[in-house]
Amino acid sequence: MTSITCKAAVAWGPGEALVIEDVVLDPPNPLEIRIKVVCTSLCRSDITQWESKAIALFPRIFGHEASGLFIKKLHTRMHARRRDFISIKLCGIISQGKEGKNIQGIGSYGYVSLQILHHFGYAKIVESIGEGVTEFEKGDHVLTLFTGECMTCKHCSSGKSNMCQVLGLERKGVMHSDQKTRFSFKGKPVYHYCAVSSFSEYTVVHSGCAVKINSNAPLEKICLLSCGVAAGLGAAWNVANISKGSTVVIFGLGTVGLSVAQGAKLRGAARIIGVDTNAEKYDKGKSFGVTEFINPDDCNEPVQQVIKRITDGGADYSFECIGDTDMVTTALQSCCDGWGVTVTLGVPKTKPEITAHYGLLLSGKTLKGSLFGGWKPKSEIPLLVDMYQRKEIQIDEFVTHDLSFMDINKAFELMRAGKCLRCVIHMPN
Repeated sequence: MTSITCKAAVAWGPGEALVIEDVVLDPPNPLEIRIKVVCTSLCRSDITQWESKAIALFPRIFGHEASGLFIKKLHTRMHARRRDFISIKLCGIISQGKEGKNIQGIGSYGYVSLQILHHFGYAKIVESIGEGVTEFEKGDHVLTLFTGECMTCKHCSSGKSNMCQVLGLERKGVMHSDQKTRFSFKGKPVYHYCAVSSFSEYTVVHSGCAVKINSNAPLEKICLLSCGVAAGLGAAWNVANISKGSTVVIFGLGTVGLSVAQGAKLRGAARIIGVDTNAEKYDKGKSFGVTEFINPDDCNEPVQQVIKRITDGGADYSFECIGDTDMVTTALQSCCDGWGVTVTLGVPKTKPEITAHYGLLLSGKTLKGSLFGGWKPKSEIPLLVDMYQRKEIQIDEFVTHDLSFMDINKAFELMRAGKCLRCVIHMPN
């Protein structure tokens, strides 16, 4: 296998418009696959990291949600405890493996000059596959994952956590396997994002960061399960474990917050209170289960006092889905004493530290964090795909815009202005 040249939307600096560049993408290393991207979606965390000046990982290619299809069957097996890496072509054809051997499927977010952004996307076909990959067969469809599951580390084996010690959230802009990039521009490395980087015609991912899904599922829709929708549903079901008849308050009615609302509705919550400064979010929220709406800008008292007053002391569950650590404290103050649970899901843009009076916890309240809704990605995300196909969960309604790859900056503008939920970006054929 050889390196290929493809087009990618490269971010050259924080907050700067993306530029479509011709970048070089290396072939997949052992246990990696290379994918050709067909469609990809913009997530709020892409915006947060793109705007951030805290870590100078530029240039970079963003994007972390993707789905794909395997075309050829590969036959090499690997040891059960060996780390897997795959390079996916988001809409291409699997090429032969090393020395002509066919290899089957997959196994078990420094200062360099370039970086690639994005984590939502969907692929159609795996272009090439690294040595030792064993899990996929001809025609398999896959979703890429911004946090993986090695199946063998302490956390993966515990049944208590999805915080994989081998393939966890990658923050240095490189691949898990060798701490290097697969992208380059004029001989200089280009950073990855979450080890996925789907704002590119092709990308490379680790095999533990991809999951096989039902081949009948529409790839341009289920790509949202690679992050936002799954994160919200999981926070409601796995992390908070919302009970029937309960009262829920959600701060921030973007894709994640509305997914929490959907999860609360399906669990039988009696009241689902949405809190957002954008009044337009209420009408959208109704379709996902929001029963009441509060705009803090319209309140004559702190919003947590409003919530405690209208809920007789506070909600049973509160969710912070904005990415504001001050709002975490507000959410904690909004849930009831004794058993109130607050879950934080947002990625903070500034001030990562949380400040709260100890009395809030002494009174019996619980504060919990949630990464990807607590889902074990390879083991459990296919269950959500099946639920979508049985029309048990909503996904289509989150897609508010379809844009061409050349209009990718418009997606960023829409997200920053609060004018969209999810923009699906269609790559050139």
